[in-house]
Amino acid sequence: MPVDVWALDTLAFSGLEARNVDSMLSMGNGTALGSRSGVRPGDPGLTVTLAGTTINCSAGVALVAYPGQGVYRAAFPSTVSPGTYTAAHATLNRIDLVYLRIWDNSVDASGLLKGDIVYLAGTASASPVAPTPAGTQIYVPLATITVLSVSNGGTASVSTAVRPYTVAPGGILPSSSAPTGLYVGQYYDDGTGLLRWNGSNWRQVSPYTPLYQAQVSQPGSFTAAAFTDFPAVNWPPLTFTVPPSGLVWISIGGAVMNTNTSTASGWMAWRASGGVTESASEANGLSTVGARTYATRRVLRSWTPGASVTLTPQYLFSTVGTLTTVTRADNGLLAVEPVAVA
Repeated sequence: MPVDVWALDTLAFSGLEARNVDSMLSMGNGTALGSRSGVRPGDPGLTVTLAGTTINCSAGVALVAYPGQGVYRAAFPSTVSPGTYTAAHATLNRIDLVYLRIWDNSVDASGLLKGDIVYLAGTASASPVAPTPAGTQIYVPLATITVLSVSNGGTASVSTAVRPYTVAPGGILPSSSAPTGLYVGQYYDDGTGLLRWNGSNWRQVSPYTPLYQAQVSQPGSFTAAAFTDFPAVNWPPLTFTVPPSGLVWISIGGAVMNTNTSTASGWMAWRASGGVTESASEANGLSTVGARTYATRRVLRSWTPGASVTLTPQYLFSTVGTLTTVTRADNGLLAVEPVAVA
């Protein structure tokens, strides 16, 4: 069937038709006419603050999507106050919600046609959660207000963590979780780097900065016959987070020497702890036998994305001679290169 097309002079548009057409200008959510609600990244507008017990929301704009109704664009030219927050409970904490609501009589039978900033008090509880607006409401959350109990001081604080962001089609969305409505070439920033959807998975495309920890000095003495941690004062451990790809290159380099006998060996290696466990061994170290060696060992590891891993440099000498002139482990460098591509 034919439809009205924006913006032909001879056609009369309904509000629903206009909102559906506006969906073309906003980020999709994976449905045919759906969009993502939110405020604009970097926009200080619609920021909720407290002045005593009075709640204020600054001027700003937002896009509010609702299934089957397209998108509502709302602009508040000046500060709005939805009132004062409810007094603190005697012994229990509470989380309240401040949100932007669209009142549309054709959807909610409210008898109203407007946008407003609304305050909704939560329920005091030993484990409080933010409330959810009841009934058919077209809204987007802007902030939560945590109200401590009187016994805990009765103070209140605002968090804007609940308010979502939205961008135009093709825009890069800053979000801790991946967007929906995926398409090849879509980007988003998860807070640690830029990711691109290739049709089957997200691939990290922004390069990570390599991390490294250099050896400061040799220990005053070495222990023989077992892998031993370098004291942190001589060579500190290195902690990092495994990237979304799960892949990291790890390098250890330095000068290792043991000429105590013709068969005396020496090692520089690392061990992993925390979210991953791996012992120092010939699989991740460099060595020498009856001589001195200047080298770097680089290995690839596939570990759990998001795991926090600590690499601790270690040494191993089969026997120990005079420090530096016979037995030596110096000029060490431990480096991590997160791999962006999965």
